[in-house]
Amino acid sequence: CRSDEFTVAMETVTAWAWGPLSFLTFLAFLRHHPARYVLQLIVSLGQLYGDILYFGTEALAGWTHSDPRPLYFWVYFVGLNGVWVLVPGLLLLDSCHQLATAQRGHDRPRHKSH
Repeated sequence: CRSDEFTVAMETVTAWAWGPLSFLTFLAFLRHHPARYVLQLIVSLGQLYGDILYFGTEALAGWTHSDPRPLYFWVYFVGLNGVWVLVPGLLLLDSCHQLATAQRGHDRPRHKSH
C-alpha cells in the first residue's frame, strides 16, 4: 500500500533527522549559540512541510482516514493537529524576524573613528 510506505518514509525522516535536529536546536538555545535561529528556522520549516504533506494527503484521499463527525473532525483532527502548524509557524516567523534584525545590524554602515 503506497500510503503506508509514505508514512514509514516520513516518520523515518522525523525520527532520524527532525528529532535529533530539534534536540540540537534546544541545546543551541540553552547555550545562546549563534546558529540557534538558523536551526529554529530549519526545524520549523521541516515541521510545516510535514504538516502540509499530512493534511494534503488526507485531503487528496477525500478525508477517508478521518472520522466525519463534526466534533471529532474539528476538535481532534483540525484543532489538535493545527497546533503542529501554529507553533512551527510562529517559530518560523520569529526566526525570520531575528535573522532579519541581525542582518540589518550587520548591513548598517560603520563610521570610522579618527
